[in-house]
Amino acid sequence: MADLRPFRAYRPRPDIASQVASPPYDVVNTAEARALAAGNPESFLHVTRPEIDLPEGIDEHSDEVYAQARVGLEALISDGVLVADPEPRIYVYAQRMGAHRQVGVVALASVAEYDRGLIKKHENTRADKEDDRTRHIDVLAAHDEPVFLTYQASPAIDAFVREATGAMPAFDFVTADGVQHQLWVVGRDESLALANAFAAVPSLYVADGHHRSAAASRVHKQRRGDGTEHDGFLAVVFPHDQMQIMAYNRVVRDLSGKSPDELLASFRERFDVTPSSSPAPDAPKTFGLYLGGAWHRLAVRPGSYDSADPVASLDCSICQDQILGPMFGVKDPRRDQHVDFVGGIRGHAELERRVDSGEMTLALHLFPTQMSELMAVSDAGLLMPPKSTWFEPKLRSGLFVHTF
Repeated sequence: MADLRPFRAYRPRPDIASQVASPPYDVVNTAEARALAAGNPESFLHVTRPEIDLPEGIDEHSDEVYAQARVGLEALISDGVLVADPEPRIYVYAQRMGAHRQVGVVALASVAEYDRGLIKKHENTRADKEDDRTRHIDVLAAHDEPVFLTYQASPAIDAFVREATGAMPAFDFVTADGVQHQLWVVGRDESLALANAFAAVPSLYVADGHHRSAAASRVHKQRRGDGTEHDGFLAVVFPHDQMQIMAYNRVVRDLSGKSPDELLASFRERFDVTPSSSPAPDAPKTFGLYLGGAWHRLAVRPGSYDSADPVASLDCSICQDQILGPMFGVKDPRRDQHVDFVGGIRGHAELERRVDSGEMTLALHLFPTQMSELMAVSDAGLLMPPKSTWFEPKLRSGLFVHTF
């Protein structure tokens, strides 16, 4: 079963919700956060990127930074920017990016179910990032940014959500990136009924937010027995058939000194290579290769990978196993400085720019990981390679906060 619970959210006043809403902490750096929050004291970046309110150059992981996050949250509450709902509720959050729309349920997910593996992961966490989120949540005494979860779509839950979104939203605005954000507050009885409907869902899956969910588990263990409500963590849960995964592409710097023709010959030893007028691959097990100012299509050869292995058969695994590792010596793509990752939202122009500038030698445009592949890997208790998925649109922060 999936244990989702109503909670008393702190939410921005409707008239300033668009000013409060901010990108997730991990998609902007400090300089970008300072620029985005400049002149806007209501921006939630004062909580998620608290170093912007301290002197430039401060260590992002210093005690002062974590304490400043608490100061920032308390200021938003005391100034009436964030207001607590009078009783626990479940919420419905919709996003529209172009023609794509996804509608999720906002609630508390269960730490106990996460610890028991009923909330399934598909990637490892990094110790330093997990430590950072644990300290942030603990000092803040709040889950300030939601974990992005998904589940096998349910007609019963779809019906509840359709009914909820038939009412007037609590807020409705469009951010600078063109994404529409809407939030509905579900009635008390309906919140309980919706939570009961999720009891029939066997598993939830972490789409994005592995470090936040792991940190929530650690904070609960640290605080166990103190009587506060930290046994649930903030989540938005979307049905699998509404998820949009974009390609997570690679750019590579070759140190061998080979010419583009020589590199292309190396690719021909492993793949079926043809010229292409389209940067994006048209099917799984194909790659777009940008090299020497032109795009090529790489087709993976049958039998060159284990099709029965849900991890080995991923396009991103084949990229590592047949290209990055053997051809360019990349053993640890997380740390190797000769490979970088480019989210699909940036488009093929960013790949061409990185290569044409001379910074990188070539670019690899991957076919997006599919939800069925993510679920198969998670159900098998396995893990994907790093940088396997890029979900869009991203959840905005500051629209609902869970304090404990």
